[in-house]
Amino acid sequence: MYIAMNRFKVQKGSEEAFENVWKNRDSSLAEMKGFEQFHLLRGPLNEAEGYTLFASHTVWASQEDFVAWTKSENFRAAHKNAGSNKAVYIGHPQLGFFRRRRRVKCRSRTPIRPERSPSCPHRTSRSRATFTATASGSRS
Repeated sequence: MYIAMNRFKVQKGSEEAFENVWKNRDSSLAEMKGFEQFHLLRGPLNEAEGYTLFASHTVWASQEDFVAWTKSENFRAAHKNAGSNKAVYIGHPQLGFFRRRRRVKCRSRTPIRPERSPSCPHRTSRSRATFTATASGSRS
């Protein structure tokens, strides 16, 4: 497993505009070999510095699959308007890469509900390319 994560400092008051950029983005991630998941996470408001922290991360089967995505036409198309939203950011996104070192599987005894994934009753069975934005203190 390989995770590529960007952290964004979004100007206070621009959170909805930032989320809409991601919601309305023409993404073709699900078409890419090795793509597993995408998440957009909303962190806390830093009142003192005037920004809300967001993180986007994609989960890939391997580093090679991620690199192939960055060299693809799909990547260029998905990022073609990236510069047009600079007003909502404070600074540049901070990119980081991670490899899985440990995995803990769900072993819940909770009955599985129909809308939940059969492998873990806590994980939903939504499509892999689903937009996910989580406000502080809420679940998605």
